[in-house]
This record gives sequence, structure tokens and C-alpha cells, in this order.
Amino acid sequence: MRRNGEQESRWDTGDRASPPGCSRLRSRGVRPYNVRMPKSSPKSARRPQGPTVRVLLGAVIAMGPGKAELLEAIETTGSISAAAKSLGMSYRRAWMLVDTMNRCFREPVVSAATGGSGGGGAEVTPYGREILARYRAMERRAAAAIVGDVETFAGFLKPRSR
Repeated sequence: MRRNGEQESRWDTGDRASPPGCSRLRSRGVRPYNVRMPKSSPKSARRPQGPTVRVLLGAVIAMGPGKAELLEAIETTGSISAAAKSLGMSYRRAWMLVDTMNRCFREPVVSAATGGSGGGGAEVTPYGREILARYRAMERRAAAAIVGDVETFAGFLKPRSR
């Protein structure tokens, strides 16, 4: 696109509102203008309301709600690609999440077979199933432990606009 006869650059330093998640760029006075804002997706509708439990290994999230959902989808579909598609994410993103989990835990959480004429496939290992079950149990216990506090805290929030 051209603006006043000049080539339009990728970054705009104008007064446009910058999307969330661009703080590093904002700190340098640069604002991206061609970043698409996320639309409400079906995955946000699947996520339960309430507290979110994330297990960190240093700065890396070893397990969280998205990775747990991905493990459940891999277990159901038998494929990283099909699991990614069912969750509305790219294959690359799903593979990166699986790789992160496999690197964080003592044993592999997902075992994948290379594709080919017979097709590949993936399965959640017995170790991965145990991790997933323990994570879901932690989520339930955390939610039950703070249910009263969450209800009280919700009274401080503005009503959701539709």
C-alpha cells in the first residue's frame, strides 16, 4: 500500500492504538499497524471459567490448560495434526507444545511416529496419561479450594458487555 506516494512501512509510529501484547515494541516507540486482533474462538468457549493452573519449569510452562487440552485431543484422534485441527491451532504450534512437554518432563509425554505412505501417528504415553490425570486433579482441587474467594472477587468485577 502507498501513503502520499511513499511506500508504506511495516511499522507505524503514529497515534493508532496498539494491540495488546506489543509492549516490547511500544517501549521502543514503535506500534505495529497490521497485526490482526484475535477473534473470539471456539477454544475460549471450551475453557472452563475459574482459576487456571500452570506448572512452570523455570520460565517455561511445562503444563497448562492448553497443553492438557492438546493431550486429550491427541489421545482422542491419535494424531498431532488431527488434534491441532480439532483445537483450531496450527500443526506447528501443536508440535511445539508437544516438544516443550517432552523436554520438560523426565519421560516423553507423547510418542510420535513419522508420517509416510502409511501415515504417522501419535499417542499419549502411559507417563503422559498419568501427568494429565494429576494435572486435572490439581485443577479440580485448586478450583474447590478457592470457590468462595472467587465468588466474592467476582462481585468486584464489571458485568460483561455483550
